[in-house]
Amino acid sequence: MMQVHLEYLEAGADILVTSSYQATLPGFLSRGLSAEEGELLLKKSVTLAVEARNKFWDAVERNPGHSYNRALVAASIGSYGAYLADGSEYSGCYGPDVNLEKLKDFHRRRLQVLVKASPDLLAFETIPNKLEAQACVELLEEENINIPSWICFSCVDGENAPSGESFQQCLEAINKSDRVKAVGINCAPPHFIESLICKFKELTEKLIVVYPNSGEVWDGRAKRWLPSTCFDDDKFEVFATRWHDLGASLIGGCCRTTPSTIQAISKVLKDPKQS
Repeated sequence: MMQVHLEYLEAGADILVTSSYQATLPGFLSRGLSAEEGELLLKKSVTLAVEARNKFWDAVERNPGHSYNRALVAASIGSYGAYLADGSEYSGCYGPDVNLEKLKDFHRRRLQVLVKASPDLLAFETIPNKLEAQACVELLEEENINIPSWICFSCVDGENAPSGESFQQCLEAINKSDRVKAVGINCAPPHFIESLICKFKELTEKLIVVYPNSGEVWDGRAKRWLPSTCFDDDKFEVFATRWHDLGASLIGGCCRTTPSTIQAISKVLKDPKQS
C-alpha cells in the first residue's frame, strides 16, 4: 500500500486518501478478526499514508528544485452502503430499519479510531442520501472533532443524490456545520461534474471538492465495473481545467482512475504552460 501512495505522490497528488473506505469494524468482525485487530488495521491505513508522505517529502526536500507540495493525509470514511457491498451507495436505499441513530452508531467507532491516528483531514465519501449526511455532521459535533472534513455525495443522474433527494435538501445540515469545510461529489461520471459544480456553488459557501470515477458504472449485483469508452486522461485534463475555472477547489480521481490521471490533472492545473 505504501508503494501505491508513493506512486500518487510522484504523480503530483497533494492529498493522499487512506485505504479505509470499505474497512469497517463490523466487516472485520464478520471475517473473524477481533475488534482490536480491526482497529489496528484502521490505524495502519493512516500510518501507511503518513509514512509514505513523510518518506516522499524527505526525498523532495533534498532536491532544491522540486515543484511538489507537502501532501496532506485524508482518512477515508466510506458510506454505510460501501459496507453493505450491494451497490446501495449508488442508490441510497438502505431499508426502513436504517435510521439516523443506526447510521451514527455504525460510523462512530471507526471515526474515533481514525481520528486518534491523527490524519490531516477526514473524507466522508459516496454519501447517497440526506440522512447519512446528517449522521456524519452530528457525529462530528458529538465527538467534538476539529480535524477539517469534507463530505462527498455520489450521483447517478447528474442532478440529485442517488436517493432522489435534492442536493439542497442534502446540504441543509452540512451548511450549518463549521466542522465540514468542503462538500462535493465523488465516484460519479466525469460528464456530470460541470453542472454539479454550478449547482453546488449556488447551494453552499463551502469549498467544492470533486473526484469522479472513470465514467464506468458499478454493477452492485455482479460486483464488476461496466466499461465506458468516454474517458481517457487527456479528456480529464480538459475536464479538470473547466472544473477549476467553475470554482472547484479540490480536484482528483476516484474509482478506475490511476496515478496517470492525477499526473494529467497536476500538470494542467499546477503548470498550465506545460500542458
